[in-house]
Amino acid sequence: MAELTSNPVGKNTPRVDAYEKVTGTAIFTDDLQFGPGLYYGRLVRSPHAHALIKSIDISKALEVPGVKAVVTGQDFDTRIGLYLVDRPVFAKDRVRYVGDPVAGVVATSEDIAEEAAQLVEVEYEELPAVFDPVEAAQPDAPLLHPDLGEYKVANFIFPEPGTNISEHFRLRKGDVEVAWPRCAAIVEDTFRLPHIQHVPLEPHVAVALWEPSGQVTLWTSSQSPFAQRDLIAQSMGIPHGNLRVISPYVGGGFGGKAGVSMEVYAVAMARAVKGHPVKLRMTREEEFIGTTVRQALVAHTKIGCDAEGNLLAMETEYYFSGGAYNDYGVNIVRAAGYSCTGPYYIPNVKGDSYCVYTNLPIGSAMRGFGMPEIHWGIEQIMDQLAEKIGMDPAEFRRRNCVKTGDIILTGMKMPAIDLVACIDKVTKAVNWDERRGKARPRPSAPHKKRGKGIAIMWKAPAMPPNPGSSALVRFNEDATVNVEIGAQELGQGAFTVVAQIAAEALGVPYEWVRVSAPVDTKYSPYEWQTVASRITWSTGNAVKAAAEDARRQILALVAEHWDEDPANLDIKDGIVISYKSEREQPLKDMVIYGLPNENFEGWKGGPIVGHGKFMPTYVTNLDFETGQGPRAVVHYTVGAQAVDLEVDTETGQVEVLKIASAYDVGKAINPDLVLAQIEGGAVHGMSSAFEALKFDERGRPLNPNLVDYRIATAADAPRQIHGDIVETPLEDGPWGARGVGEHVMVQTAPAIANAIYNAIGVRFNDLPLSAEKIFMALQ
Repeated sequence: MAELTSNPVGKNTPRVDAYEKVTGTAIFTDDLQFGPGLYYGRLVRSPHAHALIKSIDISKALEVPGVKAVVTGQDFDTRIGLYLVDRPVFAKDRVRYVGDPVAGVVATSEDIAEEAAQLVEVEYEELPAVFDPVEAAQPDAPLLHPDLGEYKVANFIFPEPGTNISEHFRLRKGDVEVAWPRCAAIVEDTFRLPHIQHVPLEPHVAVALWEPSGQVTLWTSSQSPFAQRDLIAQSMGIPHGNLRVISPYVGGGFGGKAGVSMEVYAVAMARAVKGHPVKLRMTREEEFIGTTVRQALVAHTKIGCDAEGNLLAMETEYYFSGGAYNDYGVNIVRAAGYSCTGPYYIPNVKGDSYCVYTNLPIGSAMRGFGMPEIHWGIEQIMDQLAEKIGMDPAEFRRRNCVKTGDIILTGMKMPAIDLVACIDKVTKAVNWDERRGKARPRPSAPHKKRGKGIAIMWKAPAMPPNPGSSALVRFNEDATVNVEIGAQELGQGAFTVVAQIAAEALGVPYEWVRVSAPVDTKYSPYEWQTVASRITWSTGNAVKAAAEDARRQILALVAEHWDEDPANLDIKDGIVISYKSEREQPLKDMVIYGLPNENFEGWKGGPIVGHGKFMPTYVTNLDFETGQGPRAVVHYTVGAQAVDLEVDTETGQVEVLKIASAYDVGKAINPDLVLAQIEGGAVHGMSSAFEALKFDERGRPLNPNLVDYRIATAADAPRQIHGDIVETPLEDGPWGARGVGEHVMVQTAPAIANAIYNAIGVRFNDLPLSAEKIFMALQ
């Protein structure tokens, strides 16, 4: 590390994010928030996919006026990671993908930092690179992490040192070799999915301040403030109590702002210029390569059924391209392994799910967490099996889908769900019976073909066995309520649902409830992460417990004051009422000041504060060899989608006319928000069928921008999006609720592929479903 000393305010003009005129003076947004001593950071990134770092010369960068410090991997002899601690703060001995950070420059403006970053000279020795996960899993593949056996790893993740395999999950149930001869129909094929990006509207931004006292504050757009505090504190040697993470509303996450990506670099650079906050902002191009992406997948899958359409056996191998570092990706692969059958009861299963290091950007959490990837192949095979035995695809799914009480692939008993009801709702919504023969609806033009497809899904919250949530409920003098949580608002409506849960459990109007923001690890109650579609369920349970705790205190106080049994009291619209004496006591003032004794001879009570927590205690380990165990996950959410579309045979262009979706959410705390998730998820899932992050033969990204990387826009959205809600209460959800935020896009791509086959009779095993690919197949 090298540092230059100077006055806090450099001579260079700070970058202007926004300003307003106040008495003729420009007010800089950054200055208002962080003061004139704010510095800016830029990263020096590797141009090579795989290379040894021979030397780094930072001298020319330090000579640039306005540069305050340059940090490299030599300054940090540590790694960081969630489930597998495999990522250096800055690359030290080798780089493993194009874009791997090797240094960070701190300067008085972003432009100066960028200029100086170009002057950092790095000498590399290129190494053979590997980009395909199947090739990377072979014994003779270039080894990306020779020290894999020395990395700290969670006790449920199983890397294979001496290889590029960072996780291998095995699933064995029954005997597939005995089952195959009994099958009347077997489909076996290979399916491929590319890397795709989250493309949040708001890019990753972090500001870090390392004070001379040792106190560190990180402001960042994050789904995981507490996890970031934990991981960065461990990696950087900071006492947890000295590291504070503040995270306001998140402008789009989709999993890309979970765990730690670029935030640690801001903290590392701030350590070099103590007393000055350092702002690090990803450009749109850096979002594509310098944060995280959804893992690519190669799936070899074989499934068979008998003549009556009963599934008998499945054998699958999943090779996930985890990218250069797999600290989060290993758990995605584990989730794919213990859910490898999709939402089907199959008595004989052999599954192997591999997370494989490749010389590509870091694969990590994305909406669906491995489930969109595995459903892509499974749901197309189910259609093919149904066709082979002459059964309707929807009926085939009704027959074989998981049902309440089934002993599923891991040996776990399936919690209460109704997937058949979801199938019934979506088939009705698209007039499913009209998909063949004379009943088939006419296309809009002679050169177009119309088709309908269906796909179903399941997904469990993929997380450690003990992720906790906590909440506080406290009152103001006028009886309005503050709910304090550590869960994050991503636009999914978490704060709205939390406010509803608190209001219902307390017995006060919803309008009285405020949810405290921003999330601040110094003051907010603990929350593991806002991921896994778990907030309504887990945080909801904690908030409900906190509200019920406050309610008990209130009823006990009033019962003592009235000399009545608390069982005879209730709270309605913010007023304590007695069903026995018919007395009333407003909550106003009493929830802070308490209630007076007779003749005001003293007081009883005091400020009411409710405490609540929730953590599942029943999830068990799974056997290393078989993946069997009593309780693999907390629960599953299930759902179905049906798609009606047209294919232009002259161009290959696909127009999705209608997507119908239905999900079993246990209990819809807010039906409007559930339907909003269904609508947004349908478009997101549709977009994922046409997206692909592309790389050249040297691992360099070809389309890291919103010109060449197309996502679905309002112009591409289906003409109709139909949503239905099924409610089969979950045993431990608040009023039976379970999450649905990710599930709504899991099966969209295979539903589209099945509809395309119904329209033109051609199958596609590889995403994306580009117009060019479809047109060429038609020829």
